[in-house]
Amino acid sequence: MRPGTRAIPAADIVIVNWNAGRHLRECLRSIVRTDRSLLRVARIVVVDNASTDSSLNELTAGDIPLDVVRNSHNRGFATACNQGAARGYSDFLLFLNPDTQLYPDTLRAVGGLLGTPAAEGVGIWGGRMVDERGEPAISCSRFPSLRIFFGKMTGLDRLAPALFPPHHLLPAETTVSGPVDQVIGAFFLLRRSLFEELGGFDERYFLYFEETDLALRARRRGRRSYYVHQARVHHIGQVSSAQLGGRRLRHSLCSRTRYAFRYWSRSHAWLLVALTLTVELATRLGRAVLRRSLSECGATLGGYGGYLRWLCTVAAHVLERRFLQATTTSPTPAPPAVSARTTDSTKDHLHASH
Repeated sequence: MRPGTRAIPAADIVIVNWNAGRHLRECLRSIVRTDRSLLRVARIVVVDNASTDSSLNELTAGDIPLDVVRNSHNRGFATACNQGAARGYSDFLLFLNPDTQLYPDTLRAVGGLLGTPAAEGVGIWGGRMVDERGEPAISCSRFPSLRIFFGKMTGLDRLAPALFPPHHLLPAETTVSGPVDQVIGAFFLLRRSLFEELGGFDERYFLYFEETDLALRARRRGRRSYYVHQARVHHIGQVSSAQLGGRRLRHSLCSRTRYAFRYWSRSHAWLLVALTLTVELATRLGRAVLRRSLSECGATLGGYGGYLRWLCTVAAHVLERRFLQATTTSPTPAPPAVSARTTDSTKDHLHASH
């Protein structure tokens, strides 16, 4: 290496697949075609969560080593991401959705920032998501709050965005590169050292909010997320999750409740649960009726049924634990060290139950 030049950083790309069909092969082809002169791809790891389609057929990654992990059952997105990360050694990790395609200059745009003064204090990088017409798609989000979720439930985020800011940043808010609360998980680049310091993704999130959780933990360690406007990524979106029906809604409601009980005050977390079961349920069903969509009604009722069963399971575990604590006759042991991950029994069981 010449004096004054910096080594080209390397990244391991992790793709979690579940019935993504042809999109996975197209994603791999886009990685091979992209300019890797400023960010080298050391290997690609595809972790398959027990797909039943043909998405794993005839996979190839050109001159890039390809590692395919086949799970016997769907272990969830966070767990599969951690599996893939453990199979590489590069300084950077890039988590990429199978329904994305890189542009020829995507990695060059991101790689050009790594190791520069602009990267100081940054732990996570994201790109600019675009649809098939090249129009902006969701790329960044605000950290969730009760105000944000209430605005989304009621539509006030569109009527009064100054009071109820939208969860996702609007295209007008992402016209230039800069720090953000969170970049979406479809293109999620971070330093391996930070990923390992944080213990990877929290595997108690089966689907959704795992990248939000990690981004917030990184921020609390002084590592920001940074949106790179020049790094375009074609993101189709919901190719796999759309196949879940009502289970998709269930996972979303459960995961955001986990997040709320972990990071919000208890009163705000319980208020979110109450609003979810009343205001949001009524809004979702009303919208489905207006659209005359029986399938949407069924998916909503199925999702909320699963969410209620999960809440009941959590409540039963909490009551059982408190009953055992109240009736024990053994001497009270010294209190254990409080975990950074949970601070009370409600939170313990919210994270332990799926």
